[in-house]
Amino acid sequence: MREHLGVPCPEVQLCVSELLTNVIDHLGVGTPLPLRLSRTEDDHVRLEVTDPDPHAWLVLRHSPTDDETGRGVLLLDAVALRWGVERPPDGKAVWCECAL
Repeated sequence: MREHLGVPCPEVQLCVSELLTNVIDHLGVGTPLPLRLSRTEDDHVRLEVTDPDPHAWLVLRHSPTDDETGRGVLLLDAVALRWGVERPPDGKAVWCECAL
């Protein structure tokens, strides 16, 4: 991400990692993961990851302190300016926007 955007972007890198990891954890290795990266009109970065499962929905939840997983969406919510889930005809798309 840093090389592509040409600037340090730890928030973008964290969001990419969390979005991709979420799909791999829930749908398995080898799942097609199109990743779109674009700039918005207000010069933010928009990330979008599409996967084929319309039923594995992202939910913001608070995990017990001793859980080793379940904090990805909390991280996304804390780091991204905004995020959401859309339902295209071929699955679902999770997106977020980050400042540079």
